[in-house]
Amino acid sequence: MLKIQAQSHIPTDFGMFTVYAFSENESDWSPHLVWVAEKTDFNAVVNVRFHSECITGEVFHSRKCECGQQLDSAMKFVSENGGMIIYLRQEGRNIGIINKLKAYVLQEQGFDTVEANLRLGLPADGRDFGIAIEMLKILGVSDVNLLTNNPEKLKSLENSGIILHNRIPLEIDSNPSSASYLTKKKDYFGHLLEKV
Repeated sequence: MLKIQAQSHIPTDFGMFTVYAFSENESDWSPHLVWVAEKTDFNAVVNVRFHSECITGEVFHSRKCECGQQLDSAMKFVSENGGMIIYLRQEGRNIGIINKLKAYVLQEQGFDTVEANLRLGLPADGRDFGIAIEMLKILGVSDVNLLTNNPEKLKSLENSGIILHNRIPLEIDSNPSSASYLTKKKDYFGHLLEKV
């Protein structure tokens, strides 16, 4: 059972956020985090981003994906419009950083992102968005707009008790290193990408 283990106010380049750490026990060093922008009304329709950890893209600015840019864009949006980022500790579509780097080696050999994961005996996408739903309910949020291009995130809200009002696109321009990755997102996972 997830519960709030700690919370604090943190000023960022995008504005002030209240940050909640969610885990099953307080000794968990990698809890899920919810970053709530100032002036967010949990009783209204809340702008929400389900964002999975990507240390390569967010911290080290890898150009192989758009994760860091998406996180920055989402933080800017919710800071200006109210809302929250649900930061899920599900690195590399929930395969972990070691397996992610192994998959990168296979990608250098010509396999795409899905083929690389499958060759390692891993799921194409092993993330669990039900965790995000659980955190929304703990916070008392029942109505959301979802910042996403991913249809699976939209589906995760079906029959959840959380009402989805609108999808807010969060599309980032590709670069030579991310073009094939984004194409695979669109063609294999059905991501709603108009620029690809």
